Amino acid sequence: MFRPLSIFIGTRYTRAKRRNRFVSFISMTSMIGLALGVLAMIVVLSVMNGFQREMSSRILGMVPHATIVGVKPIDDWQPVAAAALKNPEVTAAVPFTEMEGMLSYKGLMQPIQISGVDPAQEGKVSIVAQHIVQGRLDDLKPGEFGVVIGEITARRFRLNVGDKITLIVPEVSTAPGGITPRMQRLNVVGVFKVGAELDGSMGLIHVADAATMQHWQPNQVQSVRLAVKDLYAAPKVSSDIAAGLGAEFKADDWTHTQGSLFSAMKMEKTMIGLLLLMIVAVAAFNIIATLIMVVNDKGADIAILRTIGATPRQIMAIFMVQGTVIGIVGTVIGGVLGVIAALNVSEMVGWVERVTGQHIFSSDVYFVSNLPSELQGGDVLLICSAGFILSFLATVYPALRAAKIEPAHALRYS
Repeated sequence: MFRPLSIFIGTRYTRAKRRNRFVSFISMTSMIGLALGVLAMIVVLSVMNGFQREMSSRILGMVPHATIVGVKPIDDWQPVAAAALKNPEVTAAVPFTEMEGMLSYKGLMQPIQISGVDPAQEGKVSIVAQHIVQGRLDDLKPGEFGVVIGEITARRFRLNVGDKITLIVPEVSTAPGGITPRMQRLNVVGVFKVGAELDGSMGLIHVADAATMQHWQPNQVQSVRLAVKDLYAAPKVSSDIAAGLGAEFKADDWTHTQGSLFSAMKMEKTMIGLLLLMIVAVAAFNIIATLIMVVNDKGADIAILRTIGATPRQIMAIFMVQGTVIGIVGTVIGGVLGVIAALNVSEMVGWVERVTGQHIFSSDVYFVSNLPSELQGGDVLLICSAGFILSFLATVYPALRAAKIEPAHALRYS
């Protein structure tokens, strides 16, 4: 089978010979280093994707994707929900009221965000019912002023179902200060645990009780909460719906409340990816040292090739082929092992925990009890492409150096 001279000799140089085993050893270490760098990048980015997926599903499963807020309390939320459901991106629309206040219990206080919800319909837009660890969401009854609190709040105040706690909310008044605190006794009817910061900053009451505390009619609500198919389309979807309903309504969405968190997570993934890319770069540029030693070792061979008619371009191509082969093999091995490791990292961590008897990810400390991983094809393609490109760039200088060797000088001192 016909093969170009540069490819034939370049691939031949990658195989070990008895007189240049050290060069071959350096080539092997460069290949292994590149494979480990690619492997590490794929696994780490997959784990970060897994954590981001868990955070997204838990936090954005609790907070509204989007809301249609009335300038004044909404007397009848059903027409607003019906208008929202006409948008194909909206999967559910339920009544919702939100307040901010302070919880007080035996001299201890903490800020909290209270959500007024309809327990019968909350499951359409929230995952809270799936994460109740004490009591039930259905125990929120209108007029009974029950509250479902997060596990961190319950632990901080040492509360259990049946205990009473005081909610303090600001109320606009005609007093000289303009705002006076209003206190309401709440009965703890449930505790949820989603394993995120919301466990210590969020509480749920019945939407009718929220209206009573705001001095509204029992059927009045602050807004209509929406669940959408595409989270990143929520700003546009909610804006379009609010615009269609008129000036009495405005839109809000998760990017205003949680956008900074997910921007920080995206930035963290980018920075860690760049740091890990430095490992790949170091391994790739070890190819430079390998090829320079090969060029010095093959000086006489280069001179002979030049004397029988090989052009500087062909000599340059020989060593670029050799370095590129090292880079391709190392990147492919690292990519394959990285994909396998990323798909099985949860099982591997579980095996380590069983063997050692130690819980690496304790549910008491972390919001997950195992190591999540989500392999994304775009990440694998980007990492492998970076490995290929860096390996190719590392061949340029040694190949240029080989092409500039003078045959007479090389043969004289060989």
